[in-house]
Amino acid sequence: MYYIHKEGRMILLALGFCLILVNCLLYFFSPDLVSLRTWIGVISGIIYIAVLSFFRIPKARYFVEDDKMIVAPADGKIVAIEEVEEPEYFKDKRIQVSIFMSPANVHVNLAPIRGKVKYTKYHPGNYLVAWHPKSSEKNERYTTVIENEDTEFEVLVRQIAGKVARKITNYLDEGEEILQGKELGFIKFGSRVDIFLPINTKINVDLKQKVQGGKTILAELA
Repeated sequence: MYYIHKEGRMILLALGFCLILVNCLLYFFSPDLVSLRTWIGVISGIIYIAVLSFFRIPKARYFVEDDKMIVAPADGKIVAIEEVEEPEYFKDKRIQVSIFMSPANVHVNLAPIRGKVKYTKYHPGNYLVAWHPKSSEKNERYTTVIENEDTEFEVLVRQIAGKVARKITNYLDEGEEILQGKELGFIKFGSRVDIFLPINTKINVDLKQKVQGGKTILAELA
């Protein structure tokens, strides 16, 4: 079972109104164009169902709650696991794990660990395709760092806009406490989430593996 995320309710309302208006106008002003009205009706239904599907959120999903585990911050496919230099916050080498979210995935973003929000920052930028290696540095993005004070473990999560996605929402403020698996933001219409972990972290996923936010264990503390 699913429900509609708050980010999509006004969009779906406006879209539904526009599609109904277009079909009503065709019905009243082009009564003889039966074939055209039928095609427009079918296309309108497909468009509405596609957008409705994008904003769906599962009602029931088992979420991992373990301070030694780092869970996936989003649904999607693993497109990168590599050692990189993280220049914004840590300013040292980290393991980057990247998740690509297609338009068919659930697009809410979740906290990979429990802890306090130490850092948040929005970066305007370009709109390269989300799987482009430079999208993490050049695209519009939102960086969040969460620290579990019990384990002294910090995780950086970066929400990245893609070619289609032009709207990143982040719900967190610095100093706020968040539970593992709780919502930290939303990216509309397909994109990517990068997570940066210490070098000695044990990675539990493989390239091209499909993951579920809040459920799949990406990594474990060393």
